[in-house]
Order: sequence, then C-alpha cells, then structure tokens
Amino acid sequence: MKKVLGSLFVTAIALSACGGGGNSSKGGSGDSGDKGAASEYNYVFKTDIETLDYTFSQRQSNSIHYSNFVDGLYEWDPEGNLVPALAESYEVSEDGLTYTYKIREGVPWVDAEGNEYGADVTANDWVTALKHAVEKKSETLYIVADSIKGLSDYIAGKTDDFSTVGVKAVDDYTLEYTLNAPETYWPSKLTYGILYPINEEFLNEKGDDFGLPEPDSILYNGPFLLASNTAKSSIEYTKNESYWDPDNVNIDSVKLTYNDGSDPDWLYKQYQAGDLTEARVYPNSAGYKDVQAENGDNVNFALPGSSTFNMTFNFNRQAYEHTSKETDKQKEDTQKAIMNLNFRKAFQFAFNKTAYRAQSVGDDGAAAALRNTLVPTDFVTIDGKDFGAVVQEKVQAADAEAFGDINLAQGQDGTYNVDKAKEYFAKAKAELEAEGVEFPIHLDLPEQETAEVLINADKSMKQSVEDALGKENVVIDIQLLNEDAYYAATYQATSSAATDYDISTASGWGPDYMDPSSYLNIYNSHSGDMLTTLGLDADTTLEGEDTGKAAKEALKLSEYDALLDKASAITDDVNKRYDAYADAEAWLVENVIQVPIFASQGVPSVSNVVPFSTAFGYSGLGYDGLGLGRYKYMEVQDEAVSQDQWTKAHDEWSKAREEAAKAE
Repeated sequence: MKKVLGSLFVTAIALSACGGGGNSSKGGSGDSGDKGAASEYNYVFKTDIETLDYTFSQRQSNSIHYSNFVDGLYEWDPEGNLVPALAESYEVSEDGLTYTYKIREGVPWVDAEGNEYGADVTANDWVTALKHAVEKKSETLYIVADSIKGLSDYIAGKTDDFSTVGVKAVDDYTLEYTLNAPETYWPSKLTYGILYPINEEFLNEKGDDFGLPEPDSILYNGPFLLASNTAKSSIEYTKNESYWDPDNVNIDSVKLTYNDGSDPDWLYKQYQAGDLTEARVYPNSAGYKDVQAENGDNVNFALPGSSTFNMTFNFNRQAYEHTSKETDKQKEDTQKAIMNLNFRKAFQFAFNKTAYRAQSVGDDGAAAALRNTLVPTDFVTIDGKDFGAVVQEKVQAADAEAFGDINLAQGQDGTYNVDKAKEYFAKAKAELEAEGVEFPIHLDLPEQETAEVLINADKSMKQSVEDALGKENVVIDIQLLNEDAYYAATYQATSSAATDYDISTASGWGPDYMDPSSYLNIYNSHSGDMLTTLGLDADTTLEGEDTGKAAKEALKLSEYDALLDKASAITDDVNKRYDAYADAEAWLVENVIQVPIFASQGVPSVSNVVPFSTAFGYSGLGYDGLGLGRYKYMEVQDEAVSQDQWTKAHDEWSKAREEAAKAE
C-alpha cells in the first residue's frame, strides 16, 4: 500500500500527466503528431526524496521517483493492462500456488551515468531483494509476508534459513514464487518495489549506503536515471540509453523544481514562461483570471485516481508541542470526545466536503472527486454490483437511524447533513457531560504555514463544523507549522507518540494490489500500516507497553480484525471474498474511524502532456490511476491540450479499455 501525502496542493503537484493514460503502447490518443513533439518534461516537486531503497519505503513521495529508475516483472500499460516488463512470460500451477517467471535476457544494470555495471538482471536479483527487504525491516513487508511460503516465519526469526522462503532462482533466467494460498491478485503485487530486483554484488559493495537519496546509491534498469538530487531545489532525470524498451520512452529528460506551495499562481506563470510542461491551476486564486483569458479552452480536469485522502482522528494523542489547549483538562476532554461515536458522527455530518474541496478546484469541479468510502466504490464488483453499492446496503441495514438514507456513491458528498449533525451532537454532549466533559471541545488541526490553498481548505472545514455544531461546543484550532514540523507531526511520524494533532488531513492511501484488502488492512490492529495516523501502533511494531491498548478496546477494533480475517480466509470465491470485505468497509463507515474526503487527482490544469499517453494502473509503484509520476509512455506536445483534444482522447481511451476488458 502507498502512504500518500494527503494535501490538496501535493495531490496536484504530484500529478505528472493530467488526464494520463492512452490507447496504444506507442503513444496517446490525442493526435499529437501534428502538434509537434517535445523531448523534455518539466514540473515541480513538494517533498524531498528520503530514500531510493525501493524495497523499503511505502511513501509515495519516494516511489514516484524510483518507479522511473527500476523495473519489476510486470507493469501497467496505457490501457490499464498488466503487461510483461522484466518477465517475458509466466506459468502458474494448477493449484494456484506456484508462479514461474521467465526473465528477459540481456537487460543490463547501469550506474547513474549510464555505464554498464558488468552484470545483467537475473533471477537471483529478486531473491537478493526480498532477503534485503526483510533485513531492513521494510515498511512494505506486509504486502508479501503472508503470501509467500515461509516468509512470515523467516521474518519472525523462527528460522534463519532463507532457502525455506518461497522464492527461488531456478536458473539465471527462471524465477519461482511459491504462495501459501491462491491469490487471484498476486500478479498485481508484482508492480510493487518489494518484488523488484537488486544486484547482490552491488548491494554488498554499498552496504548501509544502498538507497541513500543520491544518484550512485542504486543501480538502474528502468527508463530513466537520476542525474541529480538537491534537497528543496531540483531533481533531474536523464533517459537510460541502455533501456530494454526504448520505443516506449518518448522524452529524454525530466526536471522537477522545488515549490513550497506558497504562491498557487506561480505554477501557471512558469508554464506561460515556458519553464513548466504543465501547471495545476486554482480557480479560486487571484491569478485565475489570467488562465481564463489566455487558456480558458485548455483547462482540463484529470480523472479521479485510486488513492483516498481522508481526515483521521487521533485516538491516543501523546504529543502536545503544537496545541492551543491550555490545561490538561482540555486535553482529557478532547480525547473523551474523540472516543465518543456520536461525537464522530456529528463531526462527519457537520463537515461540508464539497466546500472544502472547492478551495482547491473551484465550485464547478468540487464534487467530481469526492469520496465517501476508503475503498473506491467501483474498485471491484460483487456479482456484477459495484463494491460501494454493496457497502451502502450493509451500512443502511446496520444503522438505519444514522445512515438509512446515506448515499456512498463517488462524486458527491454523501455525509454532509446539518440536521443530523445537530441531532448526533446533542446525543454526544449529553453522554460526555455525564462524564464530566466541559465544552467547547478544542480540536488541533496542523497545517503547513506556506500552503495557502490548504489553509483555506482548513478554514472551510472549521467554518462548516463550527457553524453546524456551534462554536460554544466545538472549535477547530488550526496550527500553522513550518514544513519540517508539519511533516514530523503528521505524514512522516513513524509512531503514535510522534503524532501531534487531534484531527489531521495530512495523509491518504493508495492500493498496492487489486484487492480490497490493500485498502482495508491499513487499520488492522495487529499489523495496520496507517494505525499511526489514528494515534495507535500496530502490535507487530510495538516495543514495550501498548499505550493505545485501551483505545483499541474502546473502539472495538477486534471486531474489525475479525472481519478482515474472515475475508482473507476466503480464497476460492472472489464474490464471497469481496462481500466479506464489504462488511469490513461498512464497519469503518458505521464507526466513523476516519472520514474519507476525496480521491487523488481530479484537479484542473493546463498541460502539454498528450492526454492518455501515460501508463494507467490503480496499484503499484508510480501508479495512481492516470500516470502519477511515472514517465514511461508519456508524450509531450509543444502546445496546450485543448478541451476538445482531451475529450476526443478520453472517448478513444475509454473505448479501447472497454474492448480490452471484453477480450479478457
């Protein structure tokens, strides 16, 4: 799974191909040939690279870079098909447990300057990589720990013999994985870094320096090389001239310039000056009148991506470095309120997500990417019905009073209801006053002090919640922090003790493979990778006492764990499996463990990227629907994409995807 920086600004900044995707392996469907081709892609970045160890990091702020430097066995093509990359083909045993891959021969490892290292990619590189991931306690072990035979025992130290793990180099160009149980979604896991190769000799040479955020810390077999990386300045790529698939690399270089988001209109100014290939635009900004005057017919909205950005509650806050609370009593009262289910329901009903999103994309586009569930409603189907529709039926049946009329469909705010907000707050207040809680409840919400658009969104949330519930009852205190402090308190916090907020919108989540578990497992109390955003720690990461044990018990997370376990155990019937996961999603909705807000992407821009020319994939490194940060396949033209060009390309792309689906 991908931990995604959940800011409106960064969601846009990470967007490398607005409208991305395509209908052929050699370019997009926008008739770019007569518009002139460009060989460079220039944009911006928000967050410095922390690591290039692609087997270790779960953060999308890292993976959007190294997904361009190293290829795995398979990749997504522009139509959303999973196609061979470094594997030419594979076979699966009749029992669905053994996958055998034929590795593409003659693919060289090269250094950051493009010089051949003296070794080709071989099957043993995947064995080396997985063993390295375990030794480094990879943040992404959960993706494969329970999948690959013997791996969980090796991780737990029950054996120190890695040969017992179900990954084997049969010969130089034959790789074999043995699973514990059949997984229909196993092939989609191959697009994630923990299942990418590492050259053993180079790894041993580098030792602890492997994967540092420096060009020479890794070897390359992907379409691009990291030419330079200067923190808070610039990141540059050059094309790998030894790449195995050169026909699908259409640009020669990539340059990303640091931007802190303090001036939303700066992007468009740089685009007009010819310094950027595309520009995220902001309909509420002062400079948008210039966009309308100069490129009014060239503003296009990207399609929503697969990541879900949400608001999380801190159920066991321990850090109070950034707070407006003045007494311990205020801290205790806030914690009691957050633990109260009716309070959380009231907050969700009071939160106007449409107005919040409008601060970033304007009123016209505000609803398009709104999301009301963690798992996108159309991510999978159950007996022909969208996953979200089944979840909605379960929620309505389980709690008809609160959710009997709820609409969980995407593209609209299904939870904003001021009358219900007042109703459930009255219940919460009576319950909390009986516990001695005093009002108003103060909720600390951290934000980056330079991010104008994000601050406006926070103010929108503050206004809608305080208007609905009353300032005498609830006050949202926006904590403006510098960039380092903001990240340390939110997105980059690695333990519950470091999370410094009551509510936060700093993070989101995107799937690593095509199964609902890739979203829903993040809140598993034993191993969930996003428990930290709830102020809790997973059992598997604990060292010493679990300070969040009481909160886990009060929230009844064991019920959620049981639903996940039940669904995970179903491996022979996809519809039953997905239905069981729908029960888990419904539990999250009913208990308001988090508040889904919007999908990634879905933002307006002016762009020279040929529409639908980039790869399309919901899961894996560098994928988030339409080409998030992955530059293979991308084509760039020398003029802005018009709305007519985008619409024509979208229609052709959609038709091609429909035909591809019929052929499966």
